[in-house]
Amino acid sequence: MSEQNSGTQQPQVSIEKELRKSYLEYSLSVIIGRAIPDARDGLKPVHRRIMYAQYELANSYNRPHKKSARIVGDVIGKYHPHGDSAVYDALVRLAQDFSMRDPLVDGQGNFGSIDGDAAAAMRYTEVRMSRLAGEFLADIDKETVDFRPNYDNTLQEPSVLPTKVPNLLLNGSSGIAVGMATNIPPHNLGELCDALQMLLDDPQCTISDLMDVVKGPDFPTRGFVYAGKGLSDAYHTGRGTVKVRGRLEVEERKKGLQAIVIREIPFGLNKSSLVEKIAGLVNEHKIDGISDLRDESDRKGIRVVIDLKRGTIPDIVINSLYKYTPLETSFGINMLAVVDNRPVLLNLKTALSCFVDHRREVVIRRTRYDLQKAEARAHILEGLRIAIDHIDEVVALIRASASPDEARAGLMRRFELTEVQARAILDMRLQRLTGLQREELMAEYRELLEKIEFFKSVLENPEVLRSELKREIREIRETFATPRRTEVLTDALGGIDIEDLIPDEEVVITLSRRGYMKRTSLENYQQQKRGGKGIAALHTSDDDYVQEFLTTTNHQYLCLFTNKGRMHQLKVHQVPEGSRTAKGVHINNLLPLEEGEWVTTVLAVREFAEDKYFLFVTRRGMVKRSSASLYARCRKSGLMAVGLREDDELVVVRPIREDSHIVLATADGYSIRFACKDVRPMGRVATGVKGIALRRQDVVVAGVILKENDQTTEIMSISANGFGKRTRVDLYRLQSRGGKGIINFKVTSKTGPVVGAMPVRDNDGLIMLTSANKVVRISVDDVRSKGRATMGVMLVRLDEGAHVVGFDRVDEGGQTGSRMDDLEEGDDAPESAAAARESAPAEAGADDGNE
Repeated sequence: MSEQNSGTQQPQVSIEKELRKSYLEYSLSVIIGRAIPDARDGLKPVHRRIMYAQYELANSYNRPHKKSARIVGDVIGKYHPHGDSAVYDALVRLAQDFSMRDPLVDGQGNFGSIDGDAAAAMRYTEVRMSRLAGEFLADIDKETVDFRPNYDNTLQEPSVLPTKVPNLLLNGSSGIAVGMATNIPPHNLGELCDALQMLLDDPQCTISDLMDVVKGPDFPTRGFVYAGKGLSDAYHTGRGTVKVRGRLEVEERKKGLQAIVIREIPFGLNKSSLVEKIAGLVNEHKIDGISDLRDESDRKGIRVVIDLKRGTIPDIVINSLYKYTPLETSFGINMLAVVDNRPVLLNLKTALSCFVDHRREVVIRRTRYDLQKAEARAHILEGLRIAIDHIDEVVALIRASASPDEARAGLMRRFELTEVQARAILDMRLQRLTGLQREELMAEYRELLEKIEFFKSVLENPEVLRSELKREIREIRETFATPRRTEVLTDALGGIDIEDLIPDEEVVITLSRRGYMKRTSLENYQQQKRGGKGIAALHTSDDDYVQEFLTTTNHQYLCLFTNKGRMHQLKVHQVPEGSRTAKGVHINNLLPLEEGEWVTTVLAVREFAEDKYFLFVTRRGMVKRSSASLYARCRKSGLMAVGLREDDELVVVRPIREDSHIVLATADGYSIRFACKDVRPMGRVATGVKGIALRRQDVVVAGVILKENDQTTEIMSISANGFGKRTRVDLYRLQSRGGKGIINFKVTSKTGPVVGAMPVRDNDGLIMLTSANKVVRISVDDVRSKGRATMGVMLVRLDEGAHVVGFDRVDEGGQTGSRMDDLEEGDDAPESAAAARESAPAEAGADDGNE
């Protein structure tokens, strides 16, 4: 036995070729047999089999509903050898008016909802074909389409339905096959019929001509669609992306309140998940101004109500809803369909042409069938007419015949009839011999002759065939077309420009040490006399106080720099607005800060110019100059703004020009002035160079930017205990970068350490904040100008244990001061003492900045 086996030559098979062949066959099976619709009837095999099974059960629109389980059983038992749940899911989708533009199944029971609820079990629901679905199977018994064996060769099923409806574009389709996918949006039946008429009238018409009729997708969930370049690409090439939006309305409520109502949502969107998404964004403070959210949808339609807080601009909230939620989404069109048993990417014209060619073939095959039947019937009627004209002779011949066969042969021989005619005469009932019946027979014969003539003209004359196709399309349009639901917009779906709705007014940005941030109108702070007690700024906890306080305008960018040298960006108007005493929103709701990271400096910038620079100053006296353009684009997670050593932190960032001078001020009252040109431009992540050689335990608290020959500006220095002074800039001599500097402020136990310095002019105003959360606003004219080595005068009367933690400049002429510089205009960059809050010594009552 072993000898025989050893002598047998086994065939060699290449595994690579076999796998390639098998996978190709599998992929083609999935493409053609499951996932991709046929271009002719727009149906996948499972949908086609569901409809044919209902046709066999006579489950039409004018008959009682049948259990869904019965339909599913017939489908999987006769034609579709797959799971019953897959077939039932397909059946359910055909009945959902939010999934199908024109449903093909009339369902009775729970067939799911737009909230994502599943349909009831198939034993509970009942279905029947819709009236429109009947047009898919019209004339299927007239040999209009080819039939093929089912999976076990026991029955025959249609390979395609002889539909009168352009379903590929009407209800669209979506599916994922092996290596390819299709995603065709639904369209309006009336527009499609008009386009088919145009194509029949002028086969040479262009896609642009057809687009004049087919305006765009028509989704069952209504909404808006943008007919822009994406739609044009889709109709011309088969691939493109269109923007789809839901419909929002503003309702006026009592007491001047307003509400936004969502009436329509994009196609395929789960309404329940949309409501959850909006609620999550409100909780995360990404969308502000919403007081309540509820879903009031019912059988009449969608109604999601969003109540707005008093004073909220509805257009801003609407813009945020479109920006952050799926209320505005993209629909990727990929018009892939099966043509001649292979997947083909169709454009608008080829998709319509496939349907026209299919209908032309169906009408021709139907006409041939009808002609054959009409000619056969006319042939019989012609024999009956001959028999009636010779009825006496026919009766005598039949009576004289010994058998039916002899009578049939006698009739054929005597009247030159065919066997079919002779058999019909023998089968004729005597009542046909009455005058009325005889007239009906002759009328039927004349009518058949007219039909035969028409059928022949349809087959022989292309114009008659075209007229017949147009007639059918016109009837479909008149019977089933409905008004468009989705509104097509020719203008781009651009978001509402929030800055056009928000006045560019002066505001105050406040950031507490614990990270609470808010935006308040500058008008809430009234000017006071020097030495005043101030007014309450905001209520914070006992262990919290204001860390950042700057004036800016709503349209500028906020660059927020952290102690770890990272930068985050916000628009000023994105900071939630609060009252003068409000606590604000925690910064973690606005920025993705890491553990142990906090904001140390906030800078307001209008534009990021390439020829302008940012100056970075660190606690250990390092300075770096980098182009502002490097910081124009910021990721959501932020970006590295400056490289830091392990024992260093970022103190302050300022806009700067090459002709500027830099003054660094320290907590112990020293300063150094050097030219900006001494600091060469560096990359974004560079560490920088030494700006000042610090004495032991001393730290940098401020960086002041001055013009080279500016004689009108003075440097305002303020200490922790509320002392301050103005000093002429010419008293600060120009030195080389990296020196120990000169005295700037006489620091004593009475004054406390220096908390910051900034440039001021006579017409400026000054806002100071204390650790007791009090705000004092005075005029710079009220502060005497003194020399460098003096301790100044008392600017604010502090409560016991309190100290100055921040200050800012306000131009009394109407221009805000620090941290709102427009780099393009090149204004001076007045400084604030915000960076020094973290470095003030303990005896002054300042915190060390560690969380």
